[in-house]
Amino acid sequence: MTPGELRDFCLSFNAAEEDFPFSPEVSVFKVRGKMFALSWLDARPLKVNLKCDPEDAVRLRGEYEGLIAPGYHMNKRHWNTVTVDGGLPDRLVRELIEDSYDLVVAGLPRAERLRLDRP
Repeated sequence: MTPGELRDFCLSFNAAEEDFPFSPEVSVFKVRGKMFALSWLDARPLKVNLKCDPEDAVRLRGEYEGLIAPGYHMNKRHWNTVTVDGGLPDRLVRELIEDSYDLVVAGLPRAERLRLDRP
């Protein structure tokens, strides 16, 4: 997955937006103001921080040691840093991004979630 493909995929979700609250080099992808992905798109190797269920986070770190690690500068219980161009299948990376988005949406107030369901 290239940086452009990562960016495009993150922005493909309903109400997803890109923001730069930390610096112009750090893309933060949000839904309704809540972050679901963070990446330095120019960094090599390309990595992305993603929200993750705590049990899944630990399992993934063990299963993909060296490619999925505790979230860099994040709550390590709920966030993983995923090396996107380090050998993980693109399909898995896409699933992890979608899971992160879904976790954030699930935590939104009901009224916000309902607005997302409208066309």
